[in-house]
Amino acid sequence: MKSNQALVGIWKLFSYEVEVQETGDFFHPLGKKPTGFICITENNHVMVTLTGEDRKPASSSEDSAELLNSLVSYAGTYRIEGNEWITSVQVAWKPDWVNTEQRRQFEIKENHLRVLTTWRVMPNWVDKGLQRSILTFVKTD
Repeated sequence: MKSNQALVGIWKLFSYEVEVQETGDFFHPLGKKPTGFICITENNHVMVTLTGEDRKPASSSEDSAELLNSLVSYAGTYRIEGNEWITSVQVAWKPDWVNTEQRRQFEIKENHLRVLTTWRVMPNWVDKGLQRSILTFVKTD
């Protein structure tokens, strides 16, 4: 089992793109300048919040509902298996993620964390079919 020490800390989102398996196309689901953080603790807790660029306060219930399409947020406990971290989700912006496990491959080079999800259908972009997210973070501490 790999140590979690290299992962521990606050990581700021640098880039986020999604690859569509069927076409090989890439898209930026939260825009080209999304914001977000991952907080990973020594005692195996993780919190992830990613938001789209140019989010504006909602002025209607329809606007509020639409804001969910520019948000990814979940938290729970994690364990390391090889080059993967697996989060046991305890709270999430989408209820169907609660009580699931989310697997992420990761690679750390200097102060950059590269993260790849498994191929899956993401709740925010179901119409795209199987896809995987490719994220890069920069350590802040």
